[in-house]
Amino acid sequence: VRLVESGGDFVQPGGSLRLSCVGSGFVFGSQYISWVRQTPDKRLQWVASIWHDGSQVRYRDSVRDRFSISRDNAKNTLYLQMDRMKYEDTGLYLCAIECGTCESKDVGHWGRGTQVTVSS
Repeated sequence: VRLVESGGDFVQPGGSLRLSCVGSGFVFGSQYISWVRQTPDKRLQWVASIWHDGSQVRYRDSVRDRFSISRDNAKNTLYLQMDRMKYEDTGLYLCAIECGTCESKDVGHWGRGTQVTVSS
């Protein structure tokens, strides 16, 4: 299993970024996938998840009206569109499968992450 994130960058408050996660080594279209961020103090925060077919999505309350998770199973790719970004969105963004509540990297499969920094 391999998950590779990209798209992280520095962005000003109110700005936008689009993250991508490419999966390989498993049947991408069969997996429920999540975005999780690791905050500067190393806490893991679940951000969003999407059903294997994209029919349902779930969001952390603090990002619900600003972020959008989507996937393209033909390209084995997961996306996270982040708009109206805030300082507290800063962190290392990782995609993960089979992670349960995604509170520990010891459960499931994780990518290495892509860094997002919101700063003026």
